[in-house]
Amino acid sequence: MRALVVAHGEAGPIRFADVDEPVPSTGEALVEIRHIGLNFGELNYVHQWPVGAVHGHDAAGVVVRAASDGSGPPEGTRVALGMTPHAWAERVAVDPASLSAVPQGVDLADAAALGIAGVTAFRVLRKRSLLARNVLVTGASGGVGHFAVQLAALAGARVTALVGSPERAAGLRELGADEVLTDLADLAETGDRFDLVLDTVGGPLVARAWNSLAEGGTIHLVGYSSGQETTFPPGALFGFGEPRSITTYGDMTPTSGELTDLLDLMAAGRLSAPVGLRGDWRDVDEAVQALFARKVHGKVVLDVA
Repeated sequence: MRALVVAHGEAGPIRFADVDEPVPSTGEALVEIRHIGLNFGELNYVHQWPVGAVHGHDAAGVVVRAASDGSGPPEGTRVALGMTPHAWAERVAVDPASLSAVPQGVDLADAAALGIAGVTAFRVLRKRSLLARNVLVTGASGGVGHFAVQLAALAGARVTALVGSPERAAGLRELGADEVLTDLADLAETGDRFDLVLDTVGGPLVARAWNSLAEGGTIHLVGYSSGQETTFPPGALFGFGEPRSITTYGDMTPTSGELTDLLDLMAAGRLSAPVGLRGDWRDVDEAVQALFARKVHGKVVLDVA
């Protein structure tokens, strides 16, 4: 069967290859993949995976053989895969703990957009009550950012979205952002103090966000797309009052529960999938280039031919 595998050459981070058919264990379902969801991190930091390994973590498809031990969804169920290793192939053997049934009315392609981006935003934002709180989402035009803006607004937060340019601000107010900023300088000028910052950018932005963090507030670092270092001036990390914190994120536990919650929100029309580019997986090289060039607002979803 065909799959997208890891490549470390100059031609790109992934390439097509013929690989062996998966052989499910007794506790795994065999899923025929219909759509895959691309993420910036797994493509930009591809050196973390071995050459030739089937790549990717997010996808959606149909169960063609249920797990033989009786666990998980039955044959014929439409499913979403989230944070599932080796997902970018025509068929994948999957632990049911990483699967969730896709409700009627939810497009499979939209379900493929959830995965890493949706679950990351969901897990960070549920760590505290957001009702009437001030939340800052940086890199809000990306996949995690689009989901975070919507989920924070649904939770009753006052949401500020920060993006890199006016062009990348489109649609964020419609998703629930109360304010959209396009310049780092605007962050200090607002005078707002944020109870929670979900940061996907890293670099100098983290130090700026720290200066705007309320007492007891937390910055959750979920990405570092800027590739820049963060430097704090002397004394910046000292303060009186309720302690503030900076927290890393790396939760790779099974995603079935969160995927189910997110899919239910989508089925109810309360959450939309931020698919900024839809195409055929045979055109994956062009899709990756568009993602790296920051020409995509939201997620890239490709149809498996």
